[in-house]
Amino acid sequence: MTTLHLPHAGIVLLVGPSNTGKTTLLKQLIQENQILASEVVSSDQFRVLVSDIEFISWNGRPKDESEALFQEYQQISGAAFEAMDYVISKRCKLNKLTFIDATHLREEEHEKYLQMGKKYHVPVIAIVLNISETELLRRDAERDFPRGRNRIKQQYQHFKTTLRFIKKKPYRRVYLLGEDELEVLNVSRLENPLFIELDNGIDFIGDIHGCYEEFLEILSKLGYQENEEGYYLHPEGRKILSLGDVLSRGPMSIETLQFFQKHVAAGHAYMIDSNHGWKIARWLEGKNVKMAHGDENVAAEFEEYERKYGTDEAAKLKEQIKELLLGAKSHYIIRKNGVNAVVAVHAGIKDHYIGKQSPTISDFCRYGDNEGLDENGKPIRKDWSISHKSSELILWGHDPKPQPLLVNNTLNIDQGVVFGGSLTAYRYPEKQFVSVKAKQDYANVPDNPLKEWERKRLDSPNIIKFLDGYSVLTENYGEIIIYEDGVKPALDDLSHYTRPLEEIVYLPPTMSPTPKPSRLEGYLEHPMEAFEYYQSNGVETMVVEKKHMGSRGILFLFKNKDIAKEYVGRETLGTIYTRTGRAFFKRELEEQIVYLLNQDLVKSGYFETYNTDFVLLDAEILPWNLKAKELILNQYAHVGEMAMLDRNKLKSSLQQALESGKDVGHWIQENDIEMENARVFNKVYQKYCWETEGLEGIQIAPFHTLAHSTESLFEKPHTWHMEKNKEFSEISQLFVETDYRVVSDEASMKAAIEWWKEITEDGHEGFVVKPDSFITRHKGKLLQPAIKVRGRKYLHIIYGMDYLLPENLSRLKKRNAGKKQRNALKEFALGVEAVNRFVKRESLERVHECVLGVLALEAEPIDPRL
Repeated sequence: MTTLHLPHAGIVLLVGPSNTGKTTLLKQLIQENQILASEVVSSDQFRVLVSDIEFISWNGRPKDESEALFQEYQQISGAAFEAMDYVISKRCKLNKLTFIDATHLREEEHEKYLQMGKKYHVPVIAIVLNISETELLRRDAERDFPRGRNRIKQQYQHFKTTLRFIKKKPYRRVYLLGEDELEVLNVSRLENPLFIELDNGIDFIGDIHGCYEEFLEILSKLGYQENEEGYYLHPEGRKILSLGDVLSRGPMSIETLQFFQKHVAAGHAYMIDSNHGWKIARWLEGKNVKMAHGDENVAAEFEEYERKYGTDEAAKLKEQIKELLLGAKSHYIIRKNGVNAVVAVHAGIKDHYIGKQSPTISDFCRYGDNEGLDENGKPIRKDWSISHKSSELILWGHDPKPQPLLVNNTLNIDQGVVFGGSLTAYRYPEKQFVSVKAKQDYANVPDNPLKEWERKRLDSPNIIKFLDGYSVLTENYGEIIIYEDGVKPALDDLSHYTRPLEEIVYLPPTMSPTPKPSRLEGYLEHPMEAFEYYQSNGVETMVVEKKHMGSRGILFLFKNKDIAKEYVGRETLGTIYTRTGRAFFKRELEEQIVYLLNQDLVKSGYFETYNTDFVLLDAEILPWNLKAKELILNQYAHVGEMAMLDRNKLKSSLQQALESGKDVGHWIQENDIEMENARVFNKVYQKYCWETEGLEGIQIAPFHTLAHSTESLFEKPHTWHMEKNKEFSEISQLFVETDYRVVSDEASMKAAIEWWKEITEDGHEGFVVKPDSFITRHKGKLLQPAIKVRGRKYLHIIYGMDYLLPENLSRLKKRNAGKKQRNALKEFALGVEAVNRFVKRESLERVHECVLGVLALEAEPIDPRL
């Protein structure tokens, strides 16, 4: 019995003269559900589609008629094949299997489809139906539309020529079937070998490079346990998937290879093809391979193995390892509920390569997108990730980065364990990272890529990566999608208006108001709703801080100018910028303030006490008119003045009407209320303003100490940050202390509410309620880092001087703060991520994808009064 092994995708050419039974064979396979009717295209079918004519016969016709009919047939056939080839090419692009029912007797037809297969990276096989000329003529006589004796004999002569060249063509397979084979034919359809079902979960492992001890350590950390047979199995049935380069450079390549040889064969693990793996496979085949870049260590290990166990055992091991490496796939596609979810690859992949196999694809997956070599003989890598558009997450390694790097839905988890970095695992579908530190720098090479990354840390970001939108993987929120609409205005800000990119290491989040409006009559906001939000989410202790009515400012202050150059690339004592990254003060004034703060910090011994090169502060800078002078003059002073004039004039007119006996008493009462509203409006905004001259009158209230050069400080509770606030107020006269209270029971809550009423009635803005922990979760959900509760008087300048009128307040209480709250959480997570990355000395691009993300979210249309 002959078995046809059909690929999951590709082109199948049926070859043979008319009457060999090509169409009959395909119909039989369709009836037996071996193939789909949609998988078959035929020249006859397309002749009808393009011309409405099924068959043209010119036999027995006068010469002029037969020539005309033949010419018409040729014209129809040309159009039919053109349309058919278009459909075939589209099926190839979509990685589908297509059977072509035509004679395929000319060599150029074979070349055409072989080239099409090469272009779309799909296999091409040929099924040749070898039927005798006598039988072909007999069958033709029985047809409804016989082709004619001469035509069949001519086709058979072409067929004999086809038999001579077809086996020399680069087909994946050629099946030569006679009449006997066709009677007992079996068909086997292969599944796509690149598909893996997620099942109970997969743990992706970055480049191991023979660091076997670290590999076993991370398996233990992931929960794998060694059984009596020496297999490392997970109690939940999870499997291991290596992204390649399990060997070379490190100390224990053979042990690592033996692990995967054993576990892959048993179905407990998968291993992807890679550049070092491919090179060692060719060396084991006896090819002339230059053993360098750590591959010579593998050769040395095999030599030692042979000395220890003998030639026969070494030869046996080499054969096993060769089969393992040559059998490794270029990439795998992990499917979740039948949908492509993750593509695992070593060095990179193009979207239209996914799910396909070819030498070109294998090379790209092993080496990535390179454009030659540099002066040191190392490949110059192009950024293939920019072009990734399909929905799958692409997991890869090959190019060591200090931390997992998510760019455009591609995630690099090679953290350079062999270069002294870390070995990283990515748990899916949990989307969690697990890592172990390298025990040493095993490679010990001068061109250590992790050190090279550090040297290039301040290189300008590649803006192209961000233009069409992108995503940021944050520790506290997970993946945050930044959409194109917000990116472009944010990039415009960064390129025209902000401080230099390298100096903007953090942008603060927007702050959410109370999740629900106050249920009390006459209040839009009240502390009770903020306290209830946190209590309902398991927070027992809260900190309330008086909210200064100034402008948000970030202070990035260095120990000295030389140290600053290491962090931001230029000599400076520091910078002060707004929550949108713009300079807070004019240059001369900023230099004065930064110099004074530096002198005070140095004099106090701050940098030595905390063993830090810098301090990063989130602060409120007073007075309000420092940054909002134009806003105050145009939107508040002018409006307030005109309102008082108009309402005084109206009161005078109403008084005259009353004196003349008209019933306008209720209007006078309404006017009195509106007059009081206008007076409150004018009084409130003026409370936040005062004259400054130089440094005189400027106050800075730092409420978050975000980072020192050795650590970010997000693990500290808010009470600690308030103690730091007091400490700074004692160090410099520019720093001011912020009043705060701790709320932990009903009595302290009532006291905090009374305090809020007292300060807001006096015209102060209000206070901010925070959970005691800087980063707080409840049942896995990130909570709001802070909720502002603004006073009744202050809100006059936000919602209008008459916002407390019943009809207005009723409407305002229907406000929707949902988007504001979501963005507050996203911006908070991005800010924390940016600082953590900066402290870890990650690249400018890594820090600024977070900073850009905050600006892009701020560009989204949200009611600015919230």
